[in-house]
Amino acid sequence: MNLPQTRPDNCPPGLEYLTTIDQLLVHQKVEILEALIGFETKNKFTVKNSLGQKVFYAVEESSCLTRCCCGPIRPMDMKILDNYKNEVIHLSRPLACQSCWFPCCLQRMEVYAPVGQLVGTVEQDWTIFTPAFSVKNAAGDTVLKIEGPFCTFSICGDVEFKVLALDGSTVVGKITKQWSGLLREAFTDADYFGITFPMDLDVKMKAVMLGACFLIDMMFFEKSNNEETDRPGMF
Repeated sequence: MNLPQTRPDNCPPGLEYLTTIDQLLVHQKVEILEALIGFETKNKFTVKNSLGQKVFYAVEESSCLTRCCCGPIRPMDMKILDNYKNEVIHLSRPLACQSCWFPCCLQRMEVYAPVGQLVGTVEQDWTIFTPAFSVKNAAGDTVLKIEGPFCTFSICGDVEFKVLALDGSTVVGKITKQWSGLLREAFTDADYFGITFPMDLDVKMKAVMLGACFLIDMMFFEKSNNEETDRPGMF
């Protein structure tokens, strides 16, 4: 994995490599204790490029109490580290609802790069039938939209969330929950994701897209006690 020799203008330190790619693969680590007895542990992920080379490593930060009591909607932080164990991106997810019955308290993921400097947010839009999100920059301006399917339950196939331009019809990328095999899907919530985005997208927004992937994973694919809780629409 070759890093650029110089850091482009307005590129946060540690994100230089994102300027040269248009795809990321996110693989969640299988936690043995969680798979065997259903005790919820902190999630860990490896972020790779299309060649399978490790780019980042992500580690959830949350308390045992919130993981057990709040399940998939728990508040959390996530450190995203480079190959030298330096934190280059920090994600923060406050406690909120995700049902369409609570339009004033919907999901949000804040993305910081470097730590302490907000570069953008992913905010759930109020919808009834299909998941929808706004990808915003640090100023609060919407840059991209994300639209998911009516049913996000994975049955021997991929689940695709489209990344749309502001016109709402031009597809510029996608976040795909990839089918990872019957045993892995049935007995764990260790998921595989693929993220694609325009090569020339602002590197800060590429970091926000990574945050969007983790938010989608927690909202729709994180099991509670190894049980599927997905329902059609946003009810």
